[in-house]
Amino acid sequence: MKIKSMIASLTVLMGVTAQASAADMVFTSWGGTTQDVQKSAWADKFTAKTGIKVLEDGPTDYGKIKAMVEAKNVSWDVVDVEGDYAIQAGEAGLLDKLDFSVIDKANLDPRFVTPYSVGSFYYSFVIGCNKDAVKACPKSWADLFDTKKFPGKRTFYKWSAPGVIEAALLADGVPADKLYPLDLDRAFKKLDTIKSDIIWWSSGAQSQQLLASAEAPYGSFWNGRLTALAKTGVTVETSWDQNITAADVLVVPKGAKNKEAAMKFIAFATSLEGQAEMAAGTGYAPTNVKSPALMDPAVAKTLPDKQTASQINADMAYWAKHRDEIANRWYAWQSK
Repeated sequence: MKIKSMIASLTVLMGVTAQASAADMVFTSWGGTTQDVQKSAWADKFTAKTGIKVLEDGPTDYGKIKAMVEAKNVSWDVVDVEGDYAIQAGEAGLLDKLDFSVIDKANLDPRFVTPYSVGSFYYSFVIGCNKDAVKACPKSWADLFDTKKFPGKRTFYKWSAPGVIEAALLADGVPADKLYPLDLDRAFKKLDTIKSDIIWWSSGAQSQQLLASAEAPYGSFWNGRLTALAKTGVTVETSWDQNITAADVLVVPKGAKNKEAAMKFIAFATSLEGQAEMAAGTGYAPTNVKSPALMDPAVAKTLPDKQTASQINADMAYWAKHRDEIANRWYAWQSK
Protein backbone atom coordinates (compact mmCIF):
# COMPACT_ATOMS: atom_id res chain seq x y z
CA MET A 1 0.00 0.00 0.00
CA LYS A 2 2.72 2.53 0.85
CA ILE A 3 6.53 2.95 1.04
CA LYS A 4 7.73 5.79 3.21
CA SER A 5 10.20 8.33 1.86
CA MET A 6 10.75 6.59 -1.49
CA ILE A 7 11.72 8.91 -4.30
CA ALA A 8 9.50 8.32 -7.33
CA SER A 9 11.24 7.91 -10.65
CA LEU A 10 12.14 11.25 -12.22
CA THR A 11 11.69 9.69 -15.64
CA VAL A 12 8.14 8.67 -14.80
CA LEU A 13 7.35 12.10 -13.42
CA MET A 14 8.74 13.81 -16.51
CA GLY A 15 6.71 11.47 -18.67
CA VAL A 16 3.53 12.23 -16.77
CA THR A 17 4.17 15.96 -16.95
CA ALA A 18 4.87 15.83 -20.66
CA GLN A 19 1.72 13.83 -21.41
CA ALA A 20 -0.68 15.87 -19.31
CA SER A 21 -2.83 18.45 -21.02
CA ALA A 22 -4.95 21.16 -19.49
CA ALA A 23 -7.95 18.79 -19.55
CA ASP A 24 -6.07 15.96 -17.86
CA MET A 25 -5.20 15.45 -14.21
CA VAL A 26 -2.64 13.37 -12.34
CA PHE A 27 -3.50 11.05 -9.48
CA THR A 28 -0.65 9.81 -7.32
CA SER A 29 -0.82 6.94 -4.86
CA TRP A 30 1.33 4.20 -3.34
CA GLY A 31 1.29 1.63 -6.13
CA GLY A 32 0.56 -2.07 -5.82
CA THR A 33 -2.83 -3.69 -5.61
CA THR A 34 -4.39 -0.74 -3.79
CA GLN A 35 -3.62 1.70 -6.59
CA ASP A 36 -4.77 -0.89 -9.11
CA VAL A 37 -8.20 -0.80 -7.48
CA GLN A 38 -8.14 3.00 -7.23
CA LYS A 39 -7.55 3.07 -10.98
CA SER A 40 -10.36 0.67 -11.85
CA ALA A 41 -12.86 1.91 -9.25
CA TRP A 42 -12.15 5.63 -9.55
CA ALA A 43 -9.89 6.81 -12.35
CA ASP A 44 -11.26 4.76 -15.23
CA LYS A 45 -14.89 5.34 -14.29
CA PHE A 46 -14.30 9.05 -13.63
CA THR A 47 -12.81 9.40 -17.11
CA ALA A 48 -15.74 7.54 -18.64
CA LYS A 49 -18.19 9.83 -16.85
CA THR A 50 -16.47 13.19 -17.33
CA GLY A 51 -14.08 12.78 -20.25
CA ILE A 52 -11.24 13.99 -18.04
CA LYS A 53 -8.23 11.71 -18.45
CA VAL A 54 -6.59 10.63 -15.22
CA LEU A 55 -2.87 9.94 -15.47
CA GLU A 56 -1.30 7.76 -12.77
CA ASP A 57 1.94 8.41 -10.91
CA GLY A 58 3.61 7.19 -7.76
CA PRO A 59 4.65 6.27 -5.25
CA THR A 60 3.55 9.10 -2.98
CA ASP A 61 6.56 11.03 -1.77
CA TYR A 62 6.22 13.75 0.84
CA GLY A 63 9.56 15.31 0.05
CA LYS A 64 8.51 15.65 -3.58
CA ILE A 65 5.23 17.33 -2.63
CA LYS A 66 7.14 19.91 -0.58
CA ALA A 67 9.69 20.49 -3.34
CA MET A 68 7.01 20.92 -6.03
CA VAL A 69 4.98 23.37 -3.94
CA GLU A 70 8.02 25.43 -3.01
CA ALA A 71 9.17 25.51 -6.64
CA LYS A 72 5.64 26.46 -7.76
CA ASN A 73 5.79 23.64 -10.26
CA VAL A 74 3.19 21.15 -9.07
CA SER A 75 2.55 18.23 -11.43
CA TRP A 76 0.34 16.16 -9.08
CA ASP A 77 -3.32 17.10 -8.73
CA VAL A 78 -4.70 14.55 -6.24
CA VAL A 79 -2.47 12.55 -3.92
CA ASP A 80 -3.26 9.67 -1.56
CA VAL A 81 -1.42 10.37 1.71
CA GLU A 82 -1.56 9.32 5.35
CA GLY A 83 -3.99 11.10 7.64
CA ASP A 84 -1.44 12.51 10.06
CA TYR A 85 0.70 13.83 7.21
CA ALA A 86 -2.33 15.63 5.75
CA ILE A 87 -2.96 17.46 9.00
CA GLN A 88 0.68 18.49 9.26
CA ALA A 89 0.97 19.47 5.58
CA GLY A 90 -2.24 21.48 5.67
CA GLU A 91 -0.97 23.49 8.61
CA ALA A 92 2.36 23.98 6.83
CA GLY A 93 0.70 25.52 3.77
CA LEU A 94 1.49 22.66 1.39
CA LEU A 95 -2.12 21.82 0.52
CA ASP A 96 -5.07 23.59 -1.04
CA LYS A 97 -8.32 23.64 0.89
CA LEU A 98 -10.95 21.33 -0.54
CA ASP A 99 -14.08 22.68 -2.20
CA PHE A 100 -16.97 21.20 -0.25
CA SER A 101 -19.46 22.77 -2.62
CA VAL A 102 -18.20 20.14 -5.09
CA ILE A 103 -17.28 17.37 -2.63
CA ASP A 104 -20.31 16.19 -0.68
CA LYS A 105 -19.12 15.46 2.85
CA ALA A 106 -22.56 14.82 4.34
CA ASN A 107 -22.04 11.05 4.41
CA LEU A 108 -18.28 11.01 4.93
CA ASP A 109 -16.92 9.65 8.20
CA PRO A 110 -16.09 12.85 10.16
CA ARG A 111 -12.98 11.20 11.65
CA PHE A 112 -11.37 11.49 8.23
CA VAL A 113 -12.46 14.95 7.11
CA THR A 114 -10.43 18.15 7.50
CA PRO A 115 -10.45 21.40 5.51
CA TYR A 116 -7.58 19.94 3.45
CA SER A 117 -8.45 16.25 3.18
CA VAL A 118 -11.12 13.57 3.02
CA GLY A 119 -10.77 9.87 3.63
CA SER A 120 -9.55 7.68 0.79
CA PHE A 121 -10.08 4.46 2.76
CA TYR A 122 -9.33 3.28 6.23
CA TYR A 123 -7.60 0.18 7.39
CA SER A 124 -6.62 -1.70 10.49
CA PHE A 125 -3.32 -3.04 11.68
CA VAL A 126 -4.20 -6.61 12.63
CA ILE A 127 -2.30 -9.71 13.72
CA GLY A 128 -1.79 -12.12 10.85
CA CYS A 129 -0.48 -15.67 10.89
CA ASN A 130 0.41 -18.34 8.34
CA LYS A 131 -1.55 -21.09 10.03
CA ASP A 132 0.11 -23.92 8.10
CA ALA A 133 3.61 -22.83 9.13
CA VAL A 134 3.27 -22.81 12.94
CA LYS A 135 1.75 -24.85 15.74
CA ALA A 136 -0.27 -21.94 17.10
CA CYS A 137 -1.15 -18.40 16.05
CA PRO A 138 -0.92 -15.30 18.28
CA LYS A 139 -4.27 -13.81 19.19
CA SER A 140 -3.21 -10.60 20.94
CA TRP A 141 -0.41 -8.03 20.77
CA ALA A 142 0.95 -9.55 23.99
CA ASP A 143 1.11 -12.90 22.20
CA LEU A 144 2.94 -11.38 19.25
CA PHE A 145 5.59 -10.01 21.63
CA ASP A 146 5.93 -13.35 23.43
CA THR A 147 8.92 -15.07 21.82
CA LYS A 148 8.80 -18.04 24.18
CA LYS A 149 5.24 -18.98 23.37
CA PHE A 150 5.57 -17.94 19.72
CA PRO A 151 9.21 -18.41 18.71
CA GLY A 152 10.77 -17.29 15.45
CA LYS A 153 10.59 -14.18 13.34
CA ARG A 154 7.71 -11.76 13.26
CA THR A 155 7.20 -8.84 10.92
CA PHE A 156 6.21 -5.22 11.50
CA TYR A 157 5.82 -2.05 9.43
CA LYS A 158 9.22 -0.46 8.90
CA TRP A 159 8.29 3.18 8.73
CA SER A 160 7.48 5.65 11.48
CA ALA A 161 3.69 5.76 11.49
CA PRO A 162 0.74 4.95 13.71
CA GLY A 163 0.53 1.25 14.53
CA VAL A 164 3.70 -0.35 15.85
CA ILE A 165 4.29 1.90 18.86
CA GLU A 166 0.66 1.52 19.89
CA ALA A 167 0.95 -2.27 19.51
CA ALA A 168 4.04 -2.35 21.73
CA LEU A 169 2.30 -0.38 24.46
CA LEU A 170 -0.80 -2.55 24.28
CA ALA A 171 1.41 -5.64 24.49
CA ASP A 172 3.00 -4.16 27.61
CA GLY A 173 -0.37 -3.77 29.28
CA VAL A 174 -1.24 -0.13 28.64
CA PRO A 175 -5.04 0.24 28.56
CA ALA A 176 -6.43 1.26 25.20
CA ASP A 177 -7.89 4.49 26.58
CA LYS A 178 -4.52 5.47 28.09
CA LEU A 179 -2.35 5.14 24.96
CA TYR A 180 -2.01 8.88 24.33
CA PRO A 181 0.22 10.68 24.86
CA LEU A 182 2.46 7.82 23.72
CA ASP A 183 5.00 6.70 26.30
CA LEU A 184 7.92 6.34 23.91
CA ASP A 185 10.36 5.16 26.58
CA ARG A 186 8.04 2.32 27.50
CA ALA A 187 7.28 1.46 23.88
CA PHE A 188 10.92 1.21 22.83
CA LYS A 189 11.76 -0.79 25.93
CA LYS A 190 9.08 -3.30 24.91
CA LEU A 191 10.25 -3.31 21.30
CA ASP A 192 13.78 -4.03 22.51
CA THR A 193 12.56 -7.40 23.82
CA ILE A 194 11.83 -8.63 20.29
CA LYS A 195 14.08 -6.43 18.16
CA SER A 196 16.35 -9.29 17.07
CA ASP A 197 13.28 -11.29 15.99
CA ILE A 198 11.75 -8.56 13.81
CA ILE A 199 11.83 -8.55 10.03
CA TRP A 200 10.64 -5.17 8.83
CA TRP A 201 8.28 -4.84 5.88
CA SER A 202 8.35 -1.66 3.87
CA SER A 203 5.47 -2.35 1.49
CA GLY A 204 2.25 -4.30 1.56
CA ALA A 205 3.56 -6.67 -1.09
CA GLN A 206 6.63 -7.43 1.01
CA SER A 207 4.49 -8.14 4.06
CA GLN A 208 2.50 -10.68 2.05
CA GLN A 209 5.65 -12.36 0.76
CA LEU A 210 7.12 -12.66 4.25
CA LEU A 211 3.96 -14.31 5.56
CA ALA A 212 3.37 -16.56 2.55
CA SER A 213 6.95 -17.86 2.61
CA ALA A 214 6.79 -18.21 6.42
CA GLU A 215 10.05 -16.29 6.68
CA ALA A 216 8.01 -14.41 9.24
CA PRO A 217 5.02 -16.65 9.98
CA TYR A 218 3.25 -13.96 11.98
CA GLY A 219 3.24 -10.22 12.50
CA SER A 220 1.34 -6.97 12.15
CA PHE A 221 -0.31 -6.32 8.77
CA TRP A 222 -2.72 -4.06 6.97
CA ASN A 223 -5.94 -6.06 7.06
CA GLY A 224 -6.54 -5.79 3.32
CA ARG A 225 -3.23 -7.45 2.53
CA LEU A 226 -4.26 -10.50 4.53
CA THR A 227 -7.60 -10.61 2.74
CA ALA A 228 -5.82 -10.54 -0.62
CA LEU A 229 -3.26 -13.13 0.46
CA ALA A 230 -5.95 -15.54 1.63
CA LYS A 231 -7.48 -15.41 -1.87
CA THR A 232 -4.23 -16.84 -3.27
CA GLY A 233 -4.60 -20.01 -1.21
CA VAL A 234 -2.39 -19.19 1.78
CA THR A 235 -4.06 -20.32 5.01
CA VAL A 236 -4.19 -16.98 6.78
CA GLU A 237 -5.53 -16.48 10.28
CA THR A 238 -6.41 -12.91 11.25
CA SER A 239 -6.90 -11.66 14.78
CA TRP A 240 -8.89 -8.45 15.08
CA ASP A 241 -8.24 -8.16 18.82
CA GLN A 242 -7.44 -4.50 19.53
CA ASN A 243 -7.08 -3.77 15.82
CA ILE A 244 -5.57 -0.32 15.33
CA THR A 245 -7.22 1.87 12.71
CA ALA A 246 -5.64 4.56 10.59
CA ALA A 247 -6.66 6.18 7.32
CA ASP A 248 -5.34 7.30 4.02
CA VAL A 249 -6.79 10.56 2.75
CA LEU A 250 -6.98 12.46 -0.53
CA VAL A 251 -5.36 15.88 -0.81
CA VAL A 252 -4.61 18.52 -3.45
CA PRO A 253 -1.09 19.98 -3.33
CA LYS A 254 -1.07 23.78 -3.19
CA GLY A 255 -0.78 25.15 -6.69
CA ALA A 256 -2.07 22.06 -8.48
CA LYS A 257 -2.62 22.90 -12.14
CA ASN A 258 -5.95 21.13 -12.49
CA LYS A 259 -7.68 22.04 -9.26
CA GLU A 260 -11.21 22.01 -10.68
CA ALA A 261 -10.76 18.49 -12.06
CA ALA A 262 -9.12 17.44 -8.79
CA MET A 263 -12.18 18.44 -6.76
CA LYS A 264 -14.48 16.57 -9.13
CA PHE A 265 -12.26 13.50 -8.92
CA ILE A 266 -12.28 13.54 -5.11
CA ALA A 267 -16.06 13.94 -5.14
CA PHE A 268 -16.31 10.87 -7.37
CA ALA A 269 -13.83 8.82 -5.32
CA THR A 270 -15.69 9.51 -2.08
CA SER A 271 -19.17 8.92 -3.50
CA LEU A 272 -21.29 5.98 -2.35
CA GLU A 273 -20.42 3.98 -5.43
CA GLY A 274 -16.74 4.92 -5.51
CA GLN A 275 -16.17 3.97 -1.91
CA ALA A 276 -18.21 0.76 -2.15
CA GLU A 277 -16.20 -0.48 -5.12
CA MET A 278 -12.90 0.51 -3.51
CA ALA A 279 -13.78 -1.34 -0.30
CA ALA A 280 -14.91 -4.46 -2.13
CA GLY A 281 -11.71 -4.55 -4.14
CA THR A 282 -9.24 -3.95 -1.31
CA GLY A 283 -10.74 -5.21 1.94
CA TYR A 284 -10.33 -1.76 3.47
CA ALA A 285 -13.26 0.11 4.95
CA PRO A 286 -15.14 2.80 3.02
CA THR A 287 -15.05 6.35 4.37
CA ASN A 288 -18.55 7.01 3.04
CA VAL A 289 -20.80 5.62 5.75
CA LYS A 290 -23.59 4.86 3.27
CA SER A 291 -21.42 2.72 0.99
CA PRO A 292 -21.76 -0.62 2.84
CA ALA A 293 -25.45 -0.69 1.85
CA LEU A 294 -24.33 -1.11 -1.77
CA MET A 295 -21.97 -3.97 -1.01
CA ASP A 296 -22.33 -7.73 -0.75
CA PRO A 297 -23.21 -8.21 2.95
CA ALA A 298 -20.78 -11.12 3.20
CA VAL A 299 -17.94 -8.82 2.11
CA ALA A 300 -19.06 -5.78 4.06
CA LYS A 301 -19.07 -7.64 7.37
CA THR A 302 -15.36 -8.49 7.01
CA LEU A 303 -14.18 -4.87 6.83
CA PRO A 304 -12.62 -2.82 9.65
CA ASP A 305 -15.75 -0.75 10.22
CA LYS A 306 -17.45 -3.94 11.43
CA GLN A 307 -14.60 -4.98 13.76
CA THR A 308 -15.25 -2.42 16.46
CA ALA A 309 -15.58 -4.52 19.63
CA SER A 310 -12.01 -3.80 20.77
CA GLN A 311 -10.97 -1.43 17.97
CA ILE A 312 -8.57 1.41 18.71
CA ASN A 313 -8.47 4.58 16.62
CA ALA A 314 -4.95 5.88 16.17
CA ASP A 315 -4.87 9.55 17.17
CA MET A 316 -4.03 11.33 13.90
CA ALA A 317 -3.91 14.78 15.49
CA TYR A 318 -1.38 13.56 18.07
CA TRP A 319 0.74 11.95 15.37
CA ALA A 320 0.61 15.07 13.20
CA LYS A 321 1.87 17.19 16.09
CA HIS A 322 4.65 14.74 17.05
CA ARG A 323 5.37 13.19 13.65
CA ASP A 324 8.93 14.49 13.27
CA GLU A 325 9.89 13.91 16.89
CA ILE A 326 8.72 10.29 16.79
CA ALA A 327 10.34 9.68 13.40
CA ASN A 328 13.74 10.91 14.60
CA ARG A 329 13.68 8.57 17.55
CA TRP A 330 12.22 5.66 15.54
CA TYR A 331 14.91 5.65 12.87
CA ALA A 332 17.71 6.19 15.38
CA TRP A 333 16.47 3.16 17.33
CA GLN A 334 16.14 1.03 14.21
CA SER A 335 19.70 1.82 13.13
CA LYS A 336 21.30 0.65 16.39
